[in-house]
Amino acid sequence: MAETLKVLETRRSCRAYKPELIEEEKLQAIIRAGTYAPTGMGKQSPIIIAVTNKELRDRLSAMNAKIMGQGESFDPFYGAPELLIVLGNKAIGTYLYDGSLVMGNLMNAAADLGVGSCWIHRAKEEFESSEGKEILKDLGIEGDYEGIGHVILGYAAEPPKEATPRKEDYVYFVR
Repeated sequence: MAETLKVLETRRSCRAYKPELIEEEKLQAIIRAGTYAPTGMGKQSPIIIAVTNKELRDRLSAMNAKIMGQGESFDPFYGAPELLIVLGNKAIGTYLYDGSLVMGNLMNAAADLGVGSCWIHRAKEEFESSEGKEILKDLGIEGDYEGIGHVILGYAAEPPKEATPRKEDYVYFVR
């Protein structure tokens, strides 16, 4: 348990990546950790799309940048070579919470394996668009899914920063 707590305390978002892909065994381990996130009533409502294809990665980056109001040259994925997209099944009442827990498991597992990660928003808007729906259709994904987020992955190009001190009023005890 002490190792888990150490990972939780030292994980940081990475915003500068080396270009090489992570090893397949590490990718599979990270994904597996995501599938073990708690979900409401054990329904496993989220799905994970693993993107290691550069063409699709760059297409998603351009879509994300456009939603941000940025030009095509802007990369909201910070140069990360691969990403995991978490989508939640909107038919399940806890889909947003379930998907968020999957995102956390993915990032913590990545940190444990020495892989940099960062939660990137705007997956909701991406997959609500006609282009996003077309991507899902092309991938054979059917259903009413909402984008929860992207976990970008890769090896950090620079060392992580120190943790910001925890705020004093973070926890209130009622004993």
